[in-house]
Amino acid sequence: FFYNWDLDDDLTSLTWSSLMCFSIFSFLFLPFTLCISCQGWGRWKNSEYLQFISILEETKTNHTPANKVRSLCYDFDFASWPSDFSWTEVSSPKLSKGGVSLLKPEPRLRGAADSVLNSVRTLPCHIISFLIAHSFGRRMLYPGSVGLLQKAMRPMLQQGQARLIEEFDGQRNKLVACDGNNIDTMFVDRRRDGGQNGQTLVICCEGNAGFYEVGCMNTPLEGGYSVLGWNHPGFGGSTGVPFPQNEANAMDVVIQFAIHKLGFQLTDIVIYAWSIGGFTATWAVMSYPEIQSIVLDASFDDLLPLALKVMPDSWRPLVQHTVRQYMNLNNAEQLLKYQGPVLLIRRTRDEIITTTGPEDIMSNRGNNLLLKLLQFRWYPKIMTDEGVRVVRQWLGASSHLEEMSVYSGYEVDDDWCTSVLQSYQADRDVLFPWSVGEDMTVEGRRQLALFLARKYMQNFDTTHCTPLPATEFHSPWRL
Repeated sequence: FFYNWDLDDDLTSLTWSSLMCFSIFSFLFLPFTLCISCQGWGRWKNSEYLQFISILEETKTNHTPANKVRSLCYDFDFASWPSDFSWTEVSSPKLSKGGVSLLKPEPRLRGAADSVLNSVRTLPCHIISFLIAHSFGRRMLYPGSVGLLQKAMRPMLQQGQARLIEEFDGQRNKLVACDGNNIDTMFVDRRRDGGQNGQTLVICCEGNAGFYEVGCMNTPLEGGYSVLGWNHPGFGGSTGVPFPQNEANAMDVVIQFAIHKLGFQLTDIVIYAWSIGGFTATWAVMSYPEIQSIVLDASFDDLLPLALKVMPDSWRPLVQHTVRQYMNLNNAEQLLKYQGPVLLIRRTRDEIITTTGPEDIMSNRGNNLLLKLLQFRWYPKIMTDEGVRVVRQWLGASSHLEEMSVYSGYEVDDDWCTSVLQSYQADRDVLFPWSVGEDMTVEGRRQLALFLARKYMQNFDTTHCTPLPATEFHSPWRL
């Protein structure tokens, strides 16, 4: 910039130009250089910082529990945190040969539709979908991964993390997933307290702007359970971006850590999820069917209807393609493959997972999750047209009194329903779906449909983001 090629092109001009550039560069960056130098000097003269560095280096070279406890006394960049567990330490049956836990791929058309001509025709749509998903789409779906939001929440997150460590003796751990992402986790062990709930591990899956420091992890903690919380890829200390495949990989290493490092059996583990965390929760029980049970709070059946709600109607084909290709959070499809106990918690004034608004409780996508669960997975003979109708009538009740009115209006006998189901279970040791109800009267199927709906779904009269009290968290119903 300072060298004029139109003037005398000799060494002197080049030297003066170089010196001038160097001088201006040094002047501009002098404050930054001085700041770094002063910071380094201050740390070198700080005995507490020198002690921290020695503990950190010793922990990296000799990762013993005693050194780990000493390092927990400090809060520092999680990138410098030594790894506590890696997916390479175990041979997981959920991982492919390449080391990635694969989600079920979307079905592809065969024949003429899969021709080169069709690929060329749909190429612009694929490109636009890719750009949307990897730019504002992912950030709209997971706002907690936005750096500006995390920076604003940093004091709150630090306070929550300090509380978990100081009050509950929490253990922070870094897990390395099969895709190379580092997953930030927090474990609270209640097994030594002697309580019955402490022997059960609750793995918590947070919402799209939730962190274990201030999220749903507090609910099972208040109930006396052992709890393992983790942050989505790109949240807090976790690296990566929260696309479905990365989410599944993170969940896989969290479960492996709970089994092989913390010493829990799959039958001791309950998966608890809030909102969008239902995706990783349903993936977990689909992939590990031995898991004890699953509790889904304010979750939905499929992302697509909710995505269409917030986007212009003219974008409908593009939104469908983008969601199915890059953000296919198909909770119901995954949950249908799990045979264990399920509890759905529906927020009756939910403003997030409704498609028309909180005043229309029938637009809550939790209703669809319950209906798909009963109709297509477990009790198809009970959930005929009449069964679906009475369950929808019960779901449309706006208050607890109205729910009880619907329930008593059909004269549901809980003892009779229980005995019918237990008798069927005793005579046939079969997996779901069951054929119970095929030789039953319409009145009997109605009673069973309402009985089952009430057992699998629990209503909570509040909005989407209200923390769930510990009194509302319990194990799902078991026949």
